[in-house]
Amino acid sequence: MADLKALADAVINGDQNTALEITKAALEEGTAAKDVLDNGLIAGMDIVGARFKKNEIYIPEVLIAARAMKMAMKVLEPELVKAGVEPVGKLLIGTVQGDLHDIGKNLVAMMLKGAGFEVIDLGVDVGPEKFIEQVKAANAQVIGISALLTTTMPGMEKTIKALKDAGIAVKVMIGGAPVTQDYADRIGADGYAPDAASAVDLAKSLVA
Repeated sequence: MADLKALADAVINGDQNTALEITKAALEEGTAAKDVLDNGLIAGMDIVGARFKKNEIYIPEVLIAARAMKMAMKVLEPELVKAGVEPVGKLLIGTVQGDLHDIGKNLVAMMLKGAGFEVIDLGVDVGPEKFIEQVKAANAQVIGISALLTTTMPGMEKTIKALKDAGIAVKVMIGGAPVTQDYADRIGADGYAPDAASAVDLAKSLVA
């Protein structure tokens, strides 16, 4: 039997080669793609997220773990599609208009993928129109908007207002260094996450 605990450990340690080898071997042995995802990759990323929350590990370690997961996902994704495994939810993510910072956003996107979400990353400097156009095209349930500058934060409010004006029912979560729960409440966002691991929990609760 495939050792999915070893796969989880390979993800936690950021060991890309081992993660890839175990994933391939598990599929060849006939292990269900969903088992490999849930008990290997997601189980590993869950532990990474929990350690990150407790400040036991930092962003570089999370990025290395996420990279190992991404390598394994390349092999696993076609099998998940074949098996008809649905993602936990579909989420659009982007950095707000006028803001070119993406490290935090990329980290959140990776962690969400690690939790079984389908993530469409719109990149940086994303205006309200692009969010509207893409949420319609992708039929996403959640939008994640990030800002690192206090000067670009009003773009979040503009985007939420534009979505409401367009009659689009989508949950909006926001985050970034200057953002607070108070600001999220004030602009009518559905949620705020202080870090990437919390963003995953929040996204799960918004699609539940």
